[in-house]
Amino acid sequence: MLVLEYKAVVKKTQSVAIDEAIRTSQFVRNKVLRYWMDNRGVGKKQLYQYNTQLRAEFEFVKDLNSHACQASVENVERAINRFFDNCKKNKPGKKGYPRFKKGSRSVEYKTSGWKLHPSKRRITFLDKKEIGELKLLGKWDIHTYPLTLIKRVRIVRKADGYYVQFCIKVDAQPEQRNGNNEIGLDVGLEYFYSDSNGHHEENPRFLRKAEKSIKHAQRRIYTKEKGKNNRRKASWRHARKHLRVSRQREEHAKRLARCVCKVNAFVAYEDLNVKGLVRNRHLAKSISDVAWTSFRRWIEYFALKFNTKVVAVAPHYTSQKCSDCGKTVMKGLSTRTHNCPHCGTVLQRDVNAAINILLKAKNTGGHPGINAWGDVSSTSIGRKTCRGKKRR
Repeated sequence: MLVLEYKAVVKKTQSVAIDEAIRTSQFVRNKVLRYWMDNRGVGKKQLYQYNTQLRAEFEFVKDLNSHACQASVENVERAINRFFDNCKKNKPGKKGYPRFKKGSRSVEYKTSGWKLHPSKRRITFLDKKEIGELKLLGKWDIHTYPLTLIKRVRIVRKADGYYVQFCIKVDAQPEQRNGNNEIGLDVGLEYFYSDSNGHHEENPRFLRKAEKSIKHAQRRIYTKEKGKNNRRKASWRHARKHLRVSRQREEHAKRLARCVCKVNAFVAYEDLNVKGLVRNRHLAKSISDVAWTSFRRWIEYFALKFNTKVVAVAPHYTSQKCSDCGKTVMKGLSTRTHNCPHCGTVLQRDVNAAINILLKAKNTGGHPGINAWGDVSSTSIGRKTCRGKKRR
């Protein structure tokens, strides 16, 4: 599934209509979820029948395209199935019980309710929400794909405006790889990652660099009177700064992942439990800023593009074990050099861990990476599969 995103040029009346469509989609989802909670044992058929009742009962729901309402029901269905799958697999911790949505930012249409202009640079939404025609800004070549391959059209509200996303059902097109090397990656906070060849990639620390500006923008919000337009504008400025940091992280992770997969035939990395690691209140901000999970998703995506084998291994004791003799040399987090008293090996701590990760992946096989071309309705790059904890 390929996702192409365009910036939409929106008038004020259209933005009001889009917001109303988003609220209606959220209303349908929450009502269907409440129906499932109050009537345990109902199946997929009953959920869609209840959606039909909602369209007959509420006029504003009827104004939204029927396929958009069905997409909201599908979101509930996926949440329910995911919850039961986690229960059957006896997943540790919380099982992901479906929750109500608050402050949704998108509405999703399926194969009807919209029409592309012949130039493919404008799109018209045909339901009674009166969104009308939106001009699309972007460099993606959507005109190269037949209309029959577009399975979803989503309008997304972000801090800097509205975007239209097209989900296109296409097969992954492999590209030629430039090398056949093997590499192990150890991610960290001092460096973004260190590889088994001794190379260190600097940690850009995007949030830390923008933190002063973000805090200033946040303070400006509270100097404005509640409910006034100036307070909303200040809030938008603050949100746009966070959005910029998020985009910088994503682009940085994507660029590095592409370079790694393009020159290596085998990539080993750590199977980290990032959700567990961010519970450390002293390191949570730094861990979130470095974006390990995003980097892993892009690694798995480009592994498919370049026919690279990727393996995730458990991170236990990769920093403590000597990569040369295999003896365990315990060290604290502040010790950044691995100095083995048994064989005399001296390495930078993260390089030693990266070599151990590569050896562990080659010896045990680890967990094969989950590639990105799976679920049709998701606009994420890949599926997150983070297990295990990192011992440093």
